[in-house]
Amino acid sequence: MRTEKRFILFFAAATAFCCVLCVFCSVLSLNRMRDNNNQAVIQLISNIRAHDNEITDVEIMQILNANANTLDTEKMLYSFGISKADWTVKISQTDSMTVIALSSVACLICGLSCLAFFARYRRHQLNKLNKLTNYLAKINRGDYDLALDNNSESDNSKLQNEIYKTTVTLRESAQRSAQSKEELKNALSDISHQLKTPLTSVIIMTENLLDNPDIPLELRQDFLRNIYRSSNHISFLVQSLLTLSKLDADSIVLKRHSEPLSEVFSDVAQSMAIPAELHRISLIFEDNGVLLQCDKKWLCEALFNIVKNCIEHTPEGGTVQMKAESNSLYTKITVSDNGQGIQKDDLPHIFERFYKGKNADDDSVGIGLALSKAIIEKSGGTVSVDSEIGIGSTFIIKIFHLEK
Repeated sequence: MRTEKRFILFFAAATAFCCVLCVFCSVLSLNRMRDNNNQAVIQLISNIRAHDNEITDVEIMQILNANANTLDTEKMLYSFGISKADWTVKISQTDSMTVIALSSVACLICGLSCLAFFARYRRHQLNKLNKLTNYLAKINRGDYDLALDNNSESDNSKLQNEIYKTTVTLRESAQRSAQSKEELKNALSDISHQLKTPLTSVIIMTENLLDNPDIPLELRQDFLRNIYRSSNHISFLVQSLLTLSKLDADSIVLKRHSEPLSEVFSDVAQSMAIPAELHRISLIFEDNGVLLQCDKKWLCEALFNIVKNCIEHTPEGGTVQMKAESNSLYTKITVSDNGQGIQKDDLPHIFERFYKGKNADDDSVGIGLALSKAIIEKSGGTVSVDSEIGIGSTFIIKIFHLEK
């Protein structure tokens, strides 16, 4: 309102200045016209006397002040050899004041009209602003319906749509933030639960070893083996959680090079050689000479966890096979086993963090497959699983080729 009042005062002052300037210019113009008319009258009288020396001053005045119509006056002047271009009509003092007054009135009316138009426009803008304010208050109350009937190309409509989009974006951001906090809370709870059991076991067995120096050697060795196993379990869990956190924070940069999958499969097989031997599982891989643009270290990590899961759920004498195929769109890697299979209810959740299926081992923490999925997606691929109870499971990895 303060800006509007300043504008009105400025506009009124400008209108008054224009009126004064108009009057001043009108007076100057009329004085110039009067001087020109006087010169024209003098020239007219001189012309009349030059054509008729016998004409009197009275007759000349009668001609100049004649009330006859324009046509009669022109004929009369023409009889003296004077054309219309040689004379002008005299403007009286009354006519001059009339012109000045009309000019001022016209200027004033124009200014008032502009002021009225501005006031109406301002009122119209205030109505739009009030509607926009009410609309924003409506959105803040949680009503996010977009008024499609008000959409147009006007600036007000565009601003309304932008406010809507911004508000929805902020709402979604707030929802994602709340969801992230909830996920973090659940993750911390899961981590605490996963670490609590092995840590408690390590503490209890260590206290027993310290408090009982005469403990039998065989029992001492059992305690030490359990401490070692629990420590490895904790180390694996911590390393996996750190890796997942880095992947979530996008702080891991994959360095892709053209790698023969034969070397990738060989490294995975060597890493899983001891667990496979202990479970009497045969590891078979078929690379078909496929080359893949990938980060070898991280791809091996992803395959390691999948193969480990297959070995743990395959009975003795079973087989785990890795196979690679490639086409123009992607490279497909399959990891299959002839184990016990995955329950149908577990399939949609098998890659979720800390999810343990019905057939999971007691030592399982439910993080290996989640880590594999995160690495594969970071590599620009997808992973899925098909499984049948009693027949086995097949993990299908598709890594799409990079555009050249």
